[in-house]
Amino acid sequence: MLKRILFLLLILNTFFIFSQKDNNISTLKNGIDKPSTLTIHHFGIFSSRINNNFKISSPKTPTLNFSLESGNTFHPFLEMYLPKDSEVREALSQVTWFYRNFTFIDQETTPADYENIVIDAVIKGFRVDYNFKINRENELEISLRSYLINNGKYPFSFFTGDESLEWFHSNIAGGEDPFGRRYYGLNQVNFKYTDRNGKVLEFDNGDFFMGGIELNHFYYPEFLINKKRNFFFNFGSHLGINTSKHNSSIDFGFSANAVKNIQLKRGNEFNFGFGVSILRKNIINFNDVVELGNNKFLGTLESELEYTKYTQKRNYHAFGLNYQIQSRYNKIKEAYYYKLIGLWQEINAGWHNGFSTLYQYSSNWTFLYTYGTPKYKLTLYLKEDFFVNNAPDIQTGVSLKIPILK
Repeated sequence: MLKRILFLLLILNTFFIFSQKDNNISTLKNGIDKPSTLTIHHFGIFSSRINNNFKISSPKTPTLNFSLESGNTFHPFLEMYLPKDSEVREALSQVTWFYRNFTFIDQETTPADYENIVIDAVIKGFRVDYNFKINRENELEISLRSYLINNGKYPFSFFTGDESLEWFHSNIAGGEDPFGRRYYGLNQVNFKYTDRNGKVLEFDNGDFFMGGIELNHFYYPEFLINKKRNFFFNFGSHLGINTSKHNSSIDFGFSANAVKNIQLKRGNEFNFGFGVSILRKNIINFNDVVELGNNKFLGTLESELEYTKYTQKRNYHAFGLNYQIQSRYNKIKEAYYYKLIGLWQEINAGWHNGFSTLYQYSSNWTFLYTYGTPKYKLTLYLKEDFFVNNAPDIQTGVSLKIPILK
């Protein structure tokens, strides 16, 4: 049923696009150009995370946005034990995590929660966003997201495939096989996670799934806008319906965003955006879902600086630098007593990242380039996690936005 609805929406939108009248098309420039730049995180893709909105007003015309993103994630097989006894936890908390000695025998003598994980894949995301103006101060966005799990072979993953990444590590920076990709073998899919309740999430090469539907409402209050100083604000409410069989659920959240515009000579401009958001994951579960992190809330801080240069024909080139930080997927207290077991001798670095990074804030930098005309807007971006925790290692994206006019 969901696939039929998606197909119908695409047909209708295509009809609207090709029925445009050129003399009515207006520019798409509206604050900062930023499609969805959320990370292709192996847990995050199952939830409707919030993409902060750095526009300055509701759109003059409805728009349709198509996005394709690709991210490489590698976490070798790792096991984690979480002892239940408070005295054992206290004893382990006094020892540096990689020196902890905990031998699990059985649940009666040494009760413990157990999880394991292995992630080796290129994850591709597909997103369709439809935005339209409700009135002068309100906008609604309807989004559909889906994902493909694949091995990242050429030519379909030129920048994010294993071969490109390991060539970069071997010849430019990082050293030879710093994370063990070559040790385990390039261009493979090994994607399996077992949570502490025994629920299993698993994918093979070529598996495709619908991530969910998102409804995002944005409010642009005129009473908070300072047009003399070019300060703009908007607030968002976000409802996500997750449709994968592993996390069939509903999420809900809020966001607040601000944009400062600075006009330059020759009509060029700087824009600076700052946003915060909070998402309550799994506020309603439709079935027995996989536990993808025991933190029920995901909070984010995001900022972006963008420079826009206009051409004589009033087309433009926009260059943006975005920084985002997100709260932990797991509760930090568990990191003080967990025991991790992996192939630390065979792998140079990051053997523990499959679980240790779930207890850390995740952050990333994104460089964006947009070419905008009155008829379309094309955005390319490159995302890098400088903490190098492979969530993902590198991510690329392309987005095409088109106005839909009557």
